[in-house]
Amino acid sequence: MTIAIRPDTADVRARREAALERINGGPSRQKRSGAPKRAKPSRRVVKTSKPAEREVLGPTPGIYYWIGLTVAAFVMLGLVMVLSATSAREVASSETPYDTFMRQSMWAAIGLVGLVIALKVPYHRWRALVIPLAVIAAGLMMLPFVPGVGVTVNDANSWVRFGSFGFQPSEFLKLAAIAFLADHFTRHEHDLHLPRHGLIPLGLVTFGCAGVSFMQGDLGAAIVLTAVSLCVALIAGVPFRHIGAITAVGAMGAMIAVMSSPWRFNRLTAFRDIEGNKEHLAFQSWQGLLSIANGGWTGSGIGGSRSKLGYLPYAHSDFIFAVIADELGFIGSVAVIGGFGLIVWFGVQAALAAPDRFGMLLAGGIACWLGVQAIVNIGGVAGVIPVTGLTLPFFSAGGTSLSVSMVAAGLLLNVARRAITAPRPRRAAKRAGRAHASTRTGRPTRSTARV
Repeated sequence: MTIAIRPDTADVRARREAALERINGGPSRQKRSGAPKRAKPSRRVVKTSKPAEREVLGPTPGIYYWIGLTVAAFVMLGLVMVLSATSAREVASSETPYDTFMRQSMWAAIGLVGLVIALKVPYHRWRALVIPLAVIAAGLMMLPFVPGVGVTVNDANSWVRFGSFGFQPSEFLKLAAIAFLADHFTRHEHDLHLPRHGLIPLGLVTFGCAGVSFMQGDLGAAIVLTAVSLCVALIAGVPFRHIGAITAVGAMGAMIAVMSSPWRFNRLTAFRDIEGNKEHLAFQSWQGLLSIANGGWTGSGIGGSRSKLGYLPYAHSDFIFAVIADELGFIGSVAVIGGFGLIVWFGVQAALAAPDRFGMLLAGGIACWLGVQAIVNIGGVAGVIPVTGLTLPFFSAGGTSLSVSMVAAGLLLNVARRAITAPRPRRAAKRAGRAHASTRTGRPTRSTARV
């Protein structure tokens, strides 16, 4: 039996040290103190007589548990809020108040299966399926244009329905675009300054995904796809002039599209005067602000919101954050916003400590996706930005959004589980101090005696 170190270990180790220096605010104390370092290999590949290689994982990092606990809490709280937002309305229209809740629970179970599969299979094995999955996701985006298959919901022709089964293809496209760009930028990491490897592929993916979503009337998906694509490119190291050029062209195209339609222009600018447009264009935003104000500090309690009794449209989907603020109050709202902040923060930490470039881009793209989508949804509910009809990840009633978000969380956990960890600076400084004291007194300390 022989032990072989990965061929890219030296490059990964150098990048890890640079990332740790950025996180800790400079070189580690252990390096400044000149204390000897112990070799602690955190990732090995053990070769046996069989042709297959078995991955040996090191200690589980703390970011893995933080992400997992936050996602689990969000999914369970989301199911409770969906039941609270829909039960009263469904009592008057059907025999049971649990229709939407049971459907959301079914999608949560499907998402849990996808999360476990995405977590258990090493993420680098998914690279072989990136291009086929991207092609499938692009093909699914064409289905809403097929007569009899595409369904218009909330003025957006972005849904597909086969009988009683329906889904939204743009949710799959978000994850497929992140994985495709991560794979492409990894394969051409040294040639991203060339337009054929950096600017052109990024422009095709960004404008293609956002353009199709905009043609379907799904402005929220177009915004998220654009932001996520540019975020992955920024992390990968695409030159700023290329990212700036794509951003400028995209902003100009979006402005022309908005100005060409008076209805679309008035709809997007209504948030600037919500009270003046509360009777028509900003009715939903006004009701959302009333729900947030009714919550106070501690909220009205689970099930205590009155705005969901027909006053607030789409209380269970696009505006579920207003119900959260009403029933959980300011404290609950801050907790939900802070939870998304934790996912983004620890997702960035997982990207910085990823063992390879593909894992870094995949984790960074997923963290950016969840963060941007939460900002757009909560900002629209709070009246800070225009309402785009975007769901709140893990909370809004929408099976496709919930299940795909859980799969993305599984991939994020996959990268976090394989993160390369390092000793804490304080512990390293203590070890260095004990070693220095032992050299002065000549007495072996507990740490040096073990060595």
